[in-house]
Amino acid sequence: MPIFDLHQGTTPLFVSLPHDGTAVPEAIAARMTASARKVPDTDWHVSRLYAFARAMGASVIVPRHSRYVIDLNRPPDDVSLYPGQNTTGLCPIVQFSGAPVYRDGQLPTATEVAARVDTWWRPYHDALRAEIERIRAVHGRVLLWEGHSIRGEVPFLFAGRLPDFNVGTASGGSCSAAVQRRIEAALAAQDGYDFVVNGRFKGGYITRHYGDPARGVDAVQLEISQRIYMDEETFAWDDGKAPAAQQAIRALIAAALGGN
Repeated sequence: MPIFDLHQGTTPLFVSLPHDGTAVPEAIAARMTASARKVPDTDWHVSRLYAFARAMGASVIVPRHSRYVIDLNRPPDDVSLYPGQNTTGLCPIVQFSGAPVYRDGQLPTATEVAARVDTWWRPYHDALRAEIERIRAVHGRVLLWEGHSIRGEVPFLFAGRLPDFNVGTASGGSCSAAVQRRIEAALAAQDGYDFVVNGRFKGGYITRHYGDPARGVDAVQLEISQRIYMDEETFAWDDGKAPAAQQAIRALIAAALGGN
């Protein structure tokens, strides 16, 4: 099975969807709990949600494997992105519910984790880095847009209800001030969704590591609540909600692209 799919576009936009994959090799799945084998913490349907990106001329990269195999949005040394808060790691051993990923005595060893990094994490990041540099060479700039989604209420990770739109720019460090202003203005101009900028989700490893506004690489993470486009209980796509969410996301990306 290919590790990822990469579509090369024609504009400065690069959409990365690192938690869209659902595949789990049988040797790993056999050690997982019944609930974990359903990969409930997938960013469900984000490839479908961002299907419009190709029409915008975007490059798009999407992994095939689940975050339970390897979390592509975590650093390879597994240092916590949110010190002092509950989170999940490079090779998660706990679900967002707090339930275990693996059956007793079946946790991955340090050697296995290192092998997963070499097999799945590094190739994805090599491709990500190369495409960023290709786009930058052609256009002189890149907007790296990280598309994510999560249940709107996950007590293990955060208290209360997550806003519909959660923009992360590493507290302004991963993109230019102009890009952030345009995103905030677009959010303020719409009234269909509530939002926060650099709240609970400030951007994961990809946003923080690759964002380099001084070199013309603006990285933005958008974490959306799954309730705005799908059924959180059944994981089913919602045709009644999704089109409006897509339109709103597209408007945010268009605003972020803006001008220089």
